[in-house]
Amino acid sequence: MYNFISFIGIFILMAIAWMLSANRKVINWRVIIWGTALQLIFALFIFVVPAGSKVFLFVNDAVVKILESATAGTKFLFGRLALPPGAKGEAGEESLGFFLAFQALPTIIFFASIMAALYYIGVMPRLIKAFSKVFTRLMKISGAESLSVSSNIFVGVEANMTVLPYLNTMTRSELCTILAAGMSTTASNVLALYVFMLQGRFPTIAGHLVSASILSAVAAIVISKIIMPETEKPETIGINVEPHYEKESSIMEAIIKGANEGVKMVVGIVALLLAFLGIVALVDYILTGTGTAINNLIGIQMDWSLKGLLGYLFYPFALIIGVPPSDAFEIAKLIGERAVLTEIKAYQDLSVLLSSNTLKDPRSAVLAAYALCGFAHVASMAIFIGGTAALIPKRTKDLSAVGFRALIAATLATLMTAAVAGTFFTNGSILLGK
Repeated sequence: MYNFISFIGIFILMAIAWMLSANRKVINWRVIIWGTALQLIFALFIFVVPAGSKVFLFVNDAVVKILESATAGTKFLFGRLALPPGAKGEAGEESLGFFLAFQALPTIIFFASIMAALYYIGVMPRLIKAFSKVFTRLMKISGAESLSVSSNIFVGVEANMTVLPYLNTMTRSELCTILAAGMSTTASNVLALYVFMLQGRFPTIAGHLVSASILSAVAAIVISKIIMPETEKPETIGINVEPHYEKESSIMEAIIKGANEGVKMVVGIVALLLAFLGIVALVDYILTGTGTAINNLIGIQMDWSLKGLLGYLFYPFALIIGVPPSDAFEIAKLIGERAVLTEIKAYQDLSVLLSSNTLKDPRSAVLAAYALCGFAHVASMAIFIGGTAALIPKRTKDLSAVGFRALIAATLATLMTAAVAGTFFTNGSILLGK
């Protein structure tokens, strides 16, 4: 029954996007039909077809092995602080517990270097071009936006650098699409952070997050083209575009540059968490104080924390994507938390729910993993608009105008990805683990 609800949820989410559309009379049916079909075919291959299951497990194991290699540097620098809970060091010393700063965040630097090396040797440009050609040919969107969307499957805000020569002439619909894709997918280096936090309780989380990022890229195209349909003529419509990429002089330079970019990202994440967690704590203090008085006055019990209030807002969406009612409010709170406190805090709280066995149905954890996989939050919107505006300052007004619509599109896209995963969920599938 819940699989059917998830399937219907895909179309309900598209209907919600249509109600929020800037132009409801302009519908690109080719984007909707092919975008939905691509998601369903990909999910069917990964979660149902035996060969696809093997690919899924191979990707999952590969990411986990690479992640284990990443801990070598953290253990050397931080000693026992770098040991994950339950682990022992070479000298037999035991872990002191989980420390985000010493165990998870440093993996971002390692993965940033790996990605830079893969760019240098040509692996990443080929992968990005392959995805871009599929999007351009089947959905008939512009080559520039399909290239940017494809880049976002693997990298973050820097994905727009691949289409730098075309940014200034992009239509508002194209700008909305590239912003939505950026906020609905997740960079591979940050993906490592999520894996580190959840892998102990969720053995196949790495494979899920990779597939979620691919699915969300397609979902972002579908939802953004409904919310901000194309009413102009893009410069690169139906044309395959080559990635704009400044290659380093050597692989060592690429690795060093990647590591430095990883450090900047870690500093940015730390700054955001320090600022937003503090602000939300202050807001919660005010809300819960006011809420307690209201509860006493009207004689009911409500969760007046910001996370709780957002949970009420996203509760219908949790049901729409196929989360069982017994867990829907907990998952809704995580989705709401992601919108304000970033996906890092939401994944951390998902890990806590798994550790405490709070979730009653394993389906809920799987759908949450997909729904949270993306940068669809307020801070990210500012980062993506600001980062893109720095490249094309003349289009700052247009970027600001479509920014909030792109955030809504990204949020609906990640929920759509969860609904697609929920459509193929079975209690005996690899979705649950090995």
